[in-house]
Amino acid sequence: MLKLAILLGAVAAAAHAQNTPPPPVTQPLPASASDPFLWMEDADSPKALEWVKAQNTRSLGLLQGDPRYEGLHQAALTIVNATDRLPFPDLLKGETVTNFWQDAAHVRGLWRQTTLASYRSAAPEWETLLDVDALSAAEKANWVFKGANTRWPDEARSLVHLSNGGKDAVEIREFDLTTRQFVAGGFALPEGKQNASWIDDDTIALAREWGPGTLTESGYPFVVKLLRRGEPLSAAKEVFRGRPADVSDVPYGLHDNATGKSHAFINRGVSFFESETYLLRGEGVTRLNLPPKVSVEGILGGRLVLRILQDWSPVPGGPAFHQGSLLSVDLAELAANPAAPFAVVYEPGPRETVEGVSVTRSRLVVTAYENVKGKALVFEPAAAGGWNRSTLPLPGNSSIGIVSVSDDSDRAVYSVANFLTPTSLWLAEVAAGTAEVIKTQPARFDASHHVVEQFEVASSDGVKIPYFVVRPVDFAYDGSHPTILYGYGGFNVSETPFYSAMFGKLWLERGNVFVLANIRGGGEFGPAWHEAGLKTHRQLIYDDFAAVGRDLVARGITSPRRLGIEGGSNGGLLMGVEMNQHPETWRAVVIQVPLLDMLRFDQIGAGASWVGEYGSPKDPVEGAFLRKISPYHNLRAGVPYPEPLFVTSTKDDRVSPAHARKMAARMEAMGMPFLYYENTDGGHAASANLQEVAKRYSIEMTYLTRKLMD
Repeated sequence: MLKLAILLGAVAAAAHAQNTPPPPVTQPLPASASDPFLWMEDADSPKALEWVKAQNTRSLGLLQGDPRYEGLHQAALTIVNATDRLPFPDLLKGETVTNFWQDAAHVRGLWRQTTLASYRSAAPEWETLLDVDALSAAEKANWVFKGANTRWPDEARSLVHLSNGGKDAVEIREFDLTTRQFVAGGFALPEGKQNASWIDDDTIALAREWGPGTLTESGYPFVVKLLRRGEPLSAAKEVFRGRPADVSDVPYGLHDNATGKSHAFINRGVSFFESETYLLRGEGVTRLNLPPKVSVEGILGGRLVLRILQDWSPVPGGPAFHQGSLLSVDLAELAANPAAPFAVVYEPGPRETVEGVSVTRSRLVVTAYENVKGKALVFEPAAAGGWNRSTLPLPGNSSIGIVSVSDDSDRAVYSVANFLTPTSLWLAEVAAGTAEVIKTQPARFDASHHVVEQFEVASSDGVKIPYFVVRPVDFAYDGSHPTILYGYGGFNVSETPFYSAMFGKLWLERGNVFVLANIRGGGEFGPAWHEAGLKTHRQLIYDDFAAVGRDLVARGITSPRRLGIEGGSNGGLLMGVEMNQHPETWRAVVIQVPLLDMLRFDQIGAGASWVGEYGSPKDPVEGAFLRKISPYHNLRAGVPYPEPLFVTSTKDDRVSPAHARKMAARMEAMGMPFLYYENTDGGHAASANLQEVAKRYSIEMTYLTRKLMD
């Protein structure tokens, strides 16, 4: 534990490094006060980076100087550099499989391909498509591969996305998968937050910054243009214009494998959760009669498949469909007639939710969860707009995720995992309803001494909140067990059981406990579970998490002395709130790439896009609520807060490191202990490559070891 004298010395050194020490702060910041740390919102400001350097030096010196750090780091490096990790496949046309791979020799990674037959073997023979390390060396850039949009149906060309340092902003370059070269004179789009979708062999639909005034308040494009091969950006023809108040307006394509037709769409993001969907035909658009809260999932045999996130009647007085249902409608009929009839594909029950939908040549593959346990469903088009349902095999009490499906066959690859069983990849013949395991990740830790249990606890309003506990088999309920409680609670994101080699090796194998909380704000039980914690109802999310923490103590699983919490992004906000509201409950708090200043979040990074989740600081009612929960504004002098660890990235252009910087600087000014690590690369993941992932985990686990195990 950090001695007070050492802490004060480090604070003085950091202040000296800035030359302008921050003013002392002893009370919560009033909403009207000028922000003394506003200068930290400039991510690349020399003054801010000097402060970051001082904090990194202090904190890394402490954590990396711990005698246990090196052992944890070596174990983490062994995991990330293992050559027998699962190579997750992308099924292309015919028998081709592509994969993106990183290891010790390929830090930035290889985009590569093989045949399906070779992929299924123990030692696939891979051929390199793109060596990102070699490209970075040749161009003297820190390229991070952000995926590729492959042209359909020939799948011979791709639009490769490259980020310098891991930012959301990317360059887009056309790549030939046959020659394995960037296309000379092909599409080459300079860096920006942008989206491109193939229209045909020589045309793309593109949303990007076209000049002053063409980005939304959230920093994303709202003007979509068609760009033809060989044309400069200045010659692109506008086909759609949203509004500056939109979140973003994005072109995308859906491919109908059953008919061989491709359809172009534009999603107008009115808010983070509300949208308008337009069908793009030629140079004109047609708005489709869909609900504002909808997720368009695919198209099969002319039927558009969508998941509605609200109760909805397509026409007044007509049939009503329940929130969370999967529906289908004839696309051509819908484009011509807003009253076109919809059909139910699947309606989840009260403890169920649809998690993912993929389209093969003739079927829909749907992953769903019931009481946070996965299942795989298959739907085949039937007469009169109906659908026939079957299932795919899946072990019980597991999570499932569709990895890839084939456009020209009914093959699908899905992953299966739980907390103690290594992830496996299953190859399904969807039409036949069969599946077999083709790859299994080797066990990275000894799981034989742990078991998984699921509990639930009543929150502040009586609603039962489920959570998973991964604990040793030989277990005394005496409150002595070091425990990490993880949560997210936002944006309709479900937290389901997963196999983590890092958590397993660096935490569980040492006899410790891991807990995953399925709090509201997530999507574990459908859209209503998410909406229960929106905007001014958000305190319920924080009450849910605190209730789980108290229940762990009440059951004797752990105690406040041994209980740490961890979360990132929206989960980082959760951590900041919990540290503020219940400082006596937690011994350790890991706050990763967080939002913390909730009165300026809409002016930092991409924050304006999240007003639909959090509410607007400018709204009198919503702003007053945000003032009550904003971690940055609610630090109080004299409160014995746990010493948190902030983890962020200079290159995070989504949330921005400003949140972590400002909160930590305010704690510094108030004489409060904290640790801080800002990676200069990495984007919102706070890690740009596997070596940085290993370092980040090792830093966090050393911190948790010192706090919870010592």
